Amino acid sequence: MEKINILLSSIFMIVFLMFVIHGNGQEKVKPDSIPMAIDTVINDLNEVVITGTRVSRKIIDIPYPVSRLNFVNYRYDRKVGSDDVLSAVPGLFLQSRYGNHDVRFAIRGFGSRSNSGIRGIRILLDDIPESEPDGQTRIEAIDFNSIGRIEIAKGNASSLYTNAPGGVVNFINDIGFDRSSIVQFNQMGSFGLQRHGFKSAVKTRKYRLLTTYSRQLYDGYRAHNNEDWHILNMVMETSPSENTSLKILGYFVDGTIKLPGSLTKEEFEEDPLQADQRSIDRDQKRVSTKGRLGIRYNAKFGSRLNNEIEITGYGTIKYFERTSREYRIINRYGLGFRAGYINRTKFGKHENEFSVGGDLLLQPARTEYYDNIGGIKGDQLGQLTDEKISNTGFYISENFEILDEKLFVLLTGRYDNVVYKLSEETLPSRADKRAFHAFTPKLALNYKLNPWVAVYTSYGLSFDSPAKNELESLDPGALYNSELDAQESKNFEAGIKGNRINAEANFLRKVLFEATFFNIMIENEIVPFEVLGDVFFRNAAKTNRTGVEFGTQIELIRNLNFMVSYTWSDFSYNSYEATTITLDSTGNFEENVEDFSGNIVPSVPKNNVYLAVSFAQRLINHIDGFAKVSYNSISGLWVDDANSDQTEAYNLMNATIGLDMTFGDFNVMFSGGLNNIFDEIYVGFTNTNSADKRFYEAGAPRNYFFSINLGYTF
Repeated sequence: MEKINILLSSIFMIVFLMFVIHGNGQEKVKPDSIPMAIDTVINDLNEVVITGTRVSRKIIDIPYPVSRLNFVNYRYDRKVGSDDVLSAVPGLFLQSRYGNHDVRFAIRGFGSRSNSGIRGIRILLDDIPESEPDGQTRIEAIDFNSIGRIEIAKGNASSLYTNAPGGVVNFINDIGFDRSSIVQFNQMGSFGLQRHGFKSAVKTRKYRLLTTYSRQLYDGYRAHNNEDWHILNMVMETSPSENTSLKILGYFVDGTIKLPGSLTKEEFEEDPLQADQRSIDRDQKRVSTKGRLGIRYNAKFGSRLNNEIEITGYGTIKYFERTSREYRIINRYGLGFRAGYINRTKFGKHENEFSVGGDLLLQPARTEYYDNIGGIKGDQLGQLTDEKISNTGFYISENFEILDEKLFVLLTGRYDNVVYKLSEETLPSRADKRAFHAFTPKLALNYKLNPWVAVYTSYGLSFDSPAKNELESLDPGALYNSELDAQESKNFEAGIKGNRINAEANFLRKVLFEATFFNIMIENEIVPFEVLGDVFFRNAAKTNRTGVEFGTQIELIRNLNFMVSYTWSDFSYNSYEATTITLDSTGNFEENVEDFSGNIVPSVPKNNVYLAVSFAQRLINHIDGFAKVSYNSISGLWVDDANSDQTEAYNLMNATIGLDMTFGDFNVMFSGGLNNIFDEIYVGFTNTNSADKRFYEAGAPRNYFFSINLGYTF
């Protein structure tokens, strides 16, 4: 309660200072009218992104698939979990386990192995890693009322980012506003959903300040699944001189989520919304408090401003309580630094862009282990460990124009060194260390057939070190699993992207498309297996992944948009022999050596289809209307490496409507929606390789939401 009081007091002071600053230094701009945001195109290939190459570049100039979503694309949507916002992105498969705070992200199969959190995909918030130095990520700090745009680079990004064989997702707070404003937002819905808060934006001659606060309560659609979160985000930007900028970025998160666990097939068929009794008995939950503060300096210099430098430093504090078989208290502190230099010049008549940079993240942690007595911490300390995880990486990039405004070659490479050190302070006193390092190069070509269509191809290596929890040993006498190696892969892709826009036309005004073929050969794939609720990991020899990603957005007639995205995945184990651990009829462990060669990789659908039709229209002066219907079809998922069972395919239909009204400087926005309209019962999350066959977790039944936002623009 004390933390909440401090938080609310801080919010009051922020709002008070905002109005003081506004009254003293506001440069007031008041256009005659605010244009209606009726363009719902999922991404415009002429938009500039930074995530794909760590350099500002138009999407059509990047030689691999990159998507960008702006707030206008999802402002009427539910916005509770990442799956509410990102499901339309081709190649991205999301499974919501316990709401927004445990969504499984998977791109080309990377991330599908994680039964908790996000793996294999680098997650950034304002270009600063939310991913920890071991690659594990939870996204409690992401507040979609604060996010202004989202950039997704799909496919191997290991030549630029640590532990990113599946790609990078960058959530960027909305600091690009032109006028000061304040918005109070509210969202209510099924299963006790309540989300309330505010967003304030202050713009003066010298700086911009963004502050958002959200309180989310949710009972959950399963038993033992309630959550309560406070999320505070702040970004301040100023320009010390004409060609420099300085940003201060911070957040604070505090919350609790109860975990219902996974079910056997019999339990799922009896009641898919029940909780695993073991999870109830243990009061399985996550208590999380964490904060981050960062500062970033950017400067352009040189006679033609063709040199750019950016330096970011940040610190994190994290406190976690985790209950499962044991009761754990984890204290983590992080110190990070990233820097980059860019030079743009010409060799003869050809453009050349060279960049170099590095990342450093150090995270010490102290973990206390106690008995878990029905969700209550036991009095006796069972184990105390000190751990240090460090991640050091350096990258280099060279983008050279071969044919004038036609053919470009991009060469990138990165060296990473990830080090784990673990020691016990309690008896028996032990210590252990693991280190993983590799250099991962990539070659990519981009050929522009004309200014609006480009073809591309790339080939590169990737490297994914085990996460800290993946290194836990099944042998109680060992601290780290000494047999687990890093996962490595060879990645090839080829594709085409384009956009054709005729702003004056009434029919086919916009046509955007992107299609990519990829093939990935993986050595030592890391896969999970579970023993009595505890998850361990092993290497799965060789895997082949082949797939196609396709997406298009067509404005059929003015303001009527049709969207299609389709992902086809053919992922199988080329060779895979493993020791499996199961329970026999008497409840004892039984070990068997099985050959999984030729089996399908679990938890990845072969077919993922998304369709949507949306329409936005000005109804009368200052009142805009919006409507969208979407359809998502997911084929069945194998639940384990043995392919012992496959979930049934499912089809979801959702609908959203919105109304945006502006009266002078005041704005009122209503929206509402119905998800899973036909109330389909389906497996929304697969708990991969569970030893006691608890593979199944239900997706959300039919549910509704309603939002009202009240805003004032100064």
